[in-house]
Amino acid sequence: MLYIDHSYHYILNGASTWITVLPIQDHGCTLYKSAYRDAVYLRYGWEPKDLASHCICGKPFGVEHALSYPTGGFPIIRHNELRDITASLMTEVCHGVPVEPTLQTLFGEQMALSSAITTDDTRVDIQATGIWGDQKQRAFFDVKVLNPFAKGYRDISLTKCYKWCEQQKKKACKEHIREVEHGSFTPLIFSTQGGMSKEATTMYKRLASLLSSKRTEPYSRTINWIRCRIGFTLLQSMIMCLRGARSSHLHFIRDSAENCDSPMDLALSEERI
Repeated sequence: MLYIDHSYHYILNGASTWITVLPIQDHGCTLYKSAYRDAVYLRYGWEPKDLASHCICGKPFGVEHALSYPTGGFPIIRHNELRDITASLMTEVCHGVPVEPTLQTLFGEQMALSSAITTDDTRVDIQATGIWGDQKQRAFFDVKVLNPFAKGYRDISLTKCYKWCEQQKKKACKEHIREVEHGSFTPLIFSTQGGMSKEATTMYKRLASLLSSKRTEPYSRTINWIRCRIGFTLLQSMIMCLRGARSSHLHFIRDSAENCDSPMDLALSEERI
């Protein structure tokens, strides 16, 4: 039995949309039979059946180990999918949305925090201009996906996990961005189980508001569509980490990012979100 505090675990509205959304492949909302079974087990905090007994590293294999072990690049794929989906949505309503922009090199500037990153070629995940209202204001975003099953997070509430991760990201990047880039910084922290931090929630609500105005769709439908895209990406990436079948699982994960460009009204109608 996995340790899960159900009082906070599914903090993101729409984290369980995979249960009710119609499984239409063209919109990236499909789960094959064994993946659906794994999703149900994970939803209720049960250990999925027929997992490998040991990892290739020799350690016992379980949900905690599978979601964090880097060999195979699955955690990186998970991170990059969320980054690319977010950047794709921002491109529609913001000016200039480079992925992994390099921050300016420091020339004698001193950072007050010793934890601030001062090395050359420092990068964040996304830059977007105009998302917070000022059409000339640059905003920077960095993505992190935390594993609530990991030992370091298991005994504290998910809310505190999110806050701690936000603080660590800010200590590393915020001062540099504020003082040198003259921009704002927002950490986008997700849980492998489908949740997101307070600041990430605020950002996606803002993004949904801009998209709903641009596409002339109701805000409620737009935010549900975004939550569905994120929820499926996290769910599919979690199953990919568990099963490790690179060819088939990677195909499903990439579908999520590619299908952000499909007509939202069509997706909303056909998937019954």
